[in-house]
Amino acid sequence: MVGLLIGFAIAHSGLAALRPWGESRIGARLYRVLFALVSIPFATILIVYFFNHRYDGAQLWMVQGLPGVQSFVWIASFISFLFLYPATFNLLEIAAIAKPEVHLFETGIIRITRHPQMVGQVIWCIAHTLWLGTSFTLLTSIGLVLHHLFAVWHGDRRLEKRFGPAFEAAKARTSIVPFAAIARGQQTLVWSEFLRPAYIGVTAFVLGFWWAHPLLVQATSRVPW
Repeated sequence: MVGLLIGFAIAHSGLAALRPWGESRIGARLYRVLFALVSIPFATILIVYFFNHRYDGAQLWMVQGLPGVQSFVWIASFISFLFLYPATFNLLEIAAIAKPEVHLFETGIIRITRHPQMVGQVIWCIAHTLWLGTSFTLLTSIGLVLHHLFAVWHGDRRLEKRFGPAFEAAKARTSIVPFAAIARGQQTLVWSEFLRPAYIGVTAFVLGFWWAHPLLVQATSRVPW
């Protein structure tokens, strides 16, 4: 699992770092397609491997039978997806239908944290590590969190290089720690910014995933690794 996590981190963050160079040679849309062709299969392998080995290793704790734990895990997982897939993303650009651009956002969920994917991944890891309680899951979560913490530095570095003083100003008005900029009085939540179709899609995805979760576990168990 450590090898898979390191390989994914190198491929995913490496291609992100090479984006300006790649786009200058093959164009933004084709580079986004290349990025997806590498990242999505790699992520799928990670997910399948995690499902099939989540109970490997030592059982460090077992809290699945305690009252409220399952509800906490589902609620935390739902919240994690709201951060992992925020409405600030342009879905048409992700699919390369529209020309992919690098944006400097400062609205919506970015008011809460400048790195919502990192926050979402940490919440997801806490919930699933608590639920499963195995050394394999703990190791996986540590690897995922470390990669996303690196991505915080890596993402800020790339934005600073592209936008310069504009990013420095946005950085000063936002925060990595959730709600820190709001607590400092530098941001104010604007709830209307969250009334976007992407959040409806995320909600539908989470509810659908909850329904299909047993089917997904059965399907991945048929993969012989």
